[in-house]
Amino acid sequence: MVDHRGEKPDDRQGLGALVRGIVDSNLYMTLATADAEGRPWASPVWFAHEGYRDFLWVSGPEARHSRNVEIRTEVALVVFDSTAAPGDAAAVYAEGRGEELEGDELERAIRTYSRRSEATGLAALGLAAWGAADVTAPARHRLYRATASTHFLLGGDDERIEAIP
Repeated sequence: MVDHRGEKPDDRQGLGALVRGIVDSNLYMTLATADAEGRPWASPVWFAHEGYRDFLWVSGPEARHSRNVEIRTEVALVVFDSTAAPGDAAAVYAEGRGEELEGDELERAIRTYSRRSEATGLAALGLAAWGAADVTAPARHRLYRATASTHFLLGGDDERIEAIP
């Protein structure tokens, strides 16, 4: 596995730096969920993160992945640069639990999500700052969080190397 500069990270600190670099330089993640029967579903979602452990996204509560998270909280996600040439891309994978946010956690997460929208310039494209009224009933969206319990990097021959963010 190589980083975005073509160098091989040789220690856990280097792996963590690579994870952080990939997460910080991408706007979308692919969220993987499953329904009650275990049927998988993958969804690309625009995301923000808190400390490389909590991944936030906004979706409609009726979206298939939102319904799946409500039924089965186990999720997986992947963040990768889809513009990289084949063989040059590094990807961050994570396993964890997903949930819809409410209460005090919701307010803090809204601030994080809105800051990322503003910092990436996406506010100008319609992802302006959000407020509680935008992600609570009767609004059409909710704010969700996936809390990663384990991070991996995609290595050569699809080897996954556990990494610390």
